[in-house]
Amino acid sequence: MGRTLPSITMAFLQEQESFNRFRRALRRSDQQVLDDLFASARQHLSAAAYAAHSLPFESFLLAMLIEEHKQVLRLRSMLEDLMAEREKTDCRPRDG
Repeated sequence: MGRTLPSITMAFLQEQESFNRFRRALRRSDQQVLDDLFASARQHLSAAAYAAHSLPFESFLLAMLIEEHKQVLRLRSMLEDLMAEREKTDCRPRDG
């Protein structure tokens, strides 16, 4: 009989564990960033299960990239809102 493939969650945990030595070599602040990246990948495990054609870690990296890009888009939107608000206040006539 064929070999049973590990679930995507098990593959994720194995990949995360394989980075333990790398993580320990990082500065504490960078360890937190790496932990955050793995946490963002974990949010997309159900989608990663459908990417059977790729290596599991490729799916995890793509999930991390999705979350990082969402953050970039949120920050860009906030910046645009702040700049628009500033333009409004800069265009108002000043009293005095």
